[in-house]
Amino acid sequence: MMDPNFADQLWAIVRQSPLLQVALDGLAQLNLPAGYLGAGCLAQTVWNAAHGYTLTAHIKDIDLVYFDAGDLSYEGEDQVIQRAAPLFAAMPVQVDIKNQARVHLWYAAKFGQAMAPYGAIEQAVASWPTTATALAIRPVGASYDLCAPFGLDDLFSLTVRPNKRQVSQAVYEAKCERWQRCWPRLTILPW
Repeated sequence: MMDPNFADQLWAIVRQSPLLQVALDGLAQLNLPAGYLGAGCLAQTVWNAAHGYTLTAHIKDIDLVYFDAGDLSYEGEDQVIQRAAPLFAAMPVQVDIKNQARVHLWYAAKFGQAMAPYGAIEQAVASWPTTATALAIRPVGASYDLCAPFGLDDLFSLTVRPNKRQVSQAVYEAKCERWQRCWPRLTILPW
């Protein structure tokens, strides 16, 4: 069971970040099927808060994800990216938008190993590289919907634990090397 205090604390931190607020506003305007803001930008914002940094420090990109199994074409995903471009034109970091239903079509070419298609957005989030970054959030009215298959304990205890479902050791270690430099209070667990 996920600690509801951690979930509310995450939402409060996310709402204080001007970067993530722009991302959430854009996500709402795009109205994507199973659309979420996710991954590293969320964890890094929490780590920034814990380190006393500005909430936007060290964030290189924003990940917006959605799940549309009805259109697995690159053209369909590209149309979403083109629709989103004006919404994020002033963002100081890159905004990556991916249809998680089509990741299996390009994953092997990029990372050298095949993967089965995801059946839902939750399955995609559960495969992300660490337990602390395997999370996604979206606004629902005045509240939020949170997908955090490993809970939030690692995130708020500043623990980076590998999620070996899909990521390679090399990718995990490269991420951890950068993260340790940016957020020295992180506890990085070995592969």
